[in-house]
This record gives sequence, C-alpha cells and structure tokens, in this order.
Amino acid sequence: MAAETEIRRYRSIFISDVHLGTRGCQAELLLDFIRHVECDKLYLVGDIIDGWKLRSGWYWPQSHNDVVQKILRLARKGVEVIYVPGNHDDRVRDFCGTHFGGVVVARDVIHEAADGKRYLVVHGDEFDGVVQHAKWLAFLGDWSYRTILMLNTLLNRARRRMGFGYWSLSAYLKVKVKNALQFIENFEAAVADEARRRGVDGVICGHIHKAEMREIDGILYVNDGDWVESCTALVEHMDGQLEILEWSKMRSWSVIDRARALAVEPPLPEPAAA
Repeated sequence: MAAETEIRRYRSIFISDVHLGTRGCQAELLLDFIRHVECDKLYLVGDIIDGWKLRSGWYWPQSHNDVVQKILRLARKGVEVIYVPGNHDDRVRDFCGTHFGGVVVARDVIHEAADGKRYLVVHGDEFDGVVQHAKWLAFLGDWSYRTILMLNTLLNRARRRMGFGYWSLSAYLKVKVKNALQFIENFEAAVADEARRRGVDGVICGHIHKAEMREIDGILYVNDGDWVESCTALVEHMDGQLEILEWSKMRSWSVIDRARALAVEPPLPEPAAA
C-alpha cells in the first residue's frame, strides 16, 4: 500500500495543453499531480494558458491561479522550469530567451536524458497545416472542441453518479473519425521528420491532445497529452526511461473530488489487486 503522502521523484516532467482560462481545464487534478511529484526539470510544452479563449471572455477561477503559483514556487525552490509556448499562448513567444520568475521561455529546446539520448522538445503547432495556413478554421475547430468538452463534463457527471469511471468523449471521437486519425498520423510523421532533421533521438511534443509513445522510422515520438481530457504527463525516471502517466486513471473519484475541494493533500489509492 502506498504511503498517504508518497512523493514520486523524477528527473524531468513534461506537461502541455493545460488550457488555463477555459472551463475544460482540469486544474484541480493538475494541482493534485504537482503535490505528489518532485523533479529537477519541468517542461511546459505549450498551451499552458489559453489566450484564444481569454480574448473572447474572461474565466480565471482560483484553481487556475493556484497552478501558476505552484509552478512559480517550484522555480523558486530550484526546479529548472522551461516554457515552450504553443499556438494558444503564442504571445509568450515574443519573450523567448527571457526569464519570468525563474521560468525560462524558449521556442524549442533539446533535452538530454540521463541515458544520453537527446530529444527535441516543441509544442508542435508549426506542423499543423490548419493552424499555419487556415487560422479561421483552427478557431472554428477550437469552438467545436470546447463544445464537445462541455458535453464530456456533463456525461462524466452522470457516469460518476452511476459509479462508472472517467471516460473521454473527445478521445473516443478521435479514434472513430477517419479524418482525425489521418490528421494525427500526418502530424506524428511530420514531427518525427523534424527530429530526424535535427539529428536527435526523438521528439517530445503536445498540441493534439493525444498521449502517445512509439517509434517512427528510428525516431522516438512522444506526445505528453493534455490536462483537459486525459490528464497525462510524461516523466523521465532517473535512468532516462520515459513513461506516460495518466493521472485521472491513477486517482479514484473520491480522491479527485477531494482534490477539487482543495481541502487536504489526498492520499494515493491502493494499487489494484493482480
């Protein structure tokens, strides 16, 4: 049984697509995750703040402010925090090369793991043809996506009352819709090609909200997912091994509810019986 205040120690942690400033952001679960991990390096791989949504209407609850404060506190405590902006927080790209409260802003960065392997860390929107060449369509897609997330929230409320676990409607649609699958495949191949061109062993990105780790023609493609649907993070262990953690599935509904209340430091659940 895990200790109630167990802290998971990692060499590096990568998170992206938090979308602070939107109702779909799972800020409470992210706060819960941050409370239970320690690391030497924290990479914020884009779309941490959703500037697109904030321009159309202000939404900023206390939990979103708490996420920002937690990250800044980590930087003050000596954690190396690197912020690689995405398309939703693209205004931050104007400040690449500068520091904010100990947080370094960079357009992209090469991360060297403990085992010597090198990874290109980039948000990934530059490999999305819709974002680059049809921004109006990207805004329309963003509105449609937020509508699906609203439905997803209502659906999971009902599932929780009936005793079922978390289920992502948008992730299900991505798997079922042929065009979405083709877009994801094209995106993954394009990002892997860029890593190959840069002469690195792999690439770590976000943007498409689909956590994944697989090899593409000799390049390790890793997507750290998001904190809107799956609530995933990529972690590097002390030996350089990479692992995707799906925090929403590692935590029970009761623990998630307590985290949302921000009342106590919630205990980690017992591992399931083999």
